Amino acid sequence: MLDFLKTILENNRNKGIYPNKSKSENFVKTLFHTLFTPNQDILNDVVFFRKKYEKLKKLLYEIFIELNINKKDSYNLTQAFFQEVPNIYRTLIIDANAILKSDPAATIIEEIFLSYPGFFATALYRIAHQLWIQKIPILPRLITEYAHSKTGVDIHASAKIGKAFAIDHGTGIVIGSSTKIGDKVKIYQGVTLGAIYVAKKLENTKRHPTIEDKVTIYAGATVLGGETIIGHDSVLGGNVWVTKSIPPFSIVYQKNEIKMRNNSPFPDPINFMI
Repeated sequence: MLDFLKTILENNRNKGIYPNKSKSENFVKTLFHTLFTPNQDILNDVVFFRKKYEKLKKLLYEIFIELNINKKDSYNLTQAFFQEVPNIYRTLIIDANAILKSDPAATIIEEIFLSYPGFFATALYRIAHQLWIQKIPILPRLITEYAHSKTGVDIHASAKIGKAFAIDHGTGIVIGSSTKIGDKVKIYQGVTLGAIYVAKKLENTKRHPTIEDKVTIYAGATVLGGETIIGHDSVLGGNVWVTKSIPPFSIVYQKNEIKMRNNSPFPDPINFMI
């Protein structure tokens, strides 16, 4: 047992600095709820909101310090991030309104803030993406993986996603690291925007598709490849498999053959006991 413990310690010694996972999750949860929970105390009391904001700044600064970033740079990075928060917020309001306009089950925008997993995943992606732009190590991935664990939506922090982005239902969605998505795109559950194949040597290569403006991708569709472009105003039907570019205004679907019969005895077994 002592030898085993020694091996663990040796394998983890001097392997780099990384942020505290629970502190990172607490930061992004608190930021999200500060921005999107309809809390009357926050809305009515500017001083209360400012205090909440300052606590968030302090928390992010501490995370940067834990990443072994010097105090001056940690302060500057924190300030730079929070300068972008209003822009992130405005983009997310556009996203939420896109969901509200397209989903007949949505009644008010607050419902989307409080209960839509696709919006939560999108919000955490946009927060993580800003940190990725600022070249913060590991933290962006912790944030998007936290969203993944809560919603089933896996969006890499380095993906580029335009405005009015709508995720419906969300579970099982995968959006790869070099994916580019335009404005007014809607994606349903089980969609994969991935690579044709994976190899470490391709880490600096565009491996994931480009989705242009006003594209709708229905449940279970798979779009693969860095050279694959889905042209604007196109619709991809459920369960399609796409590895080549699609021109604008296309409708892509697979034709299923469905057979029906009455309930009389069936000549071949349709259930098997193993």
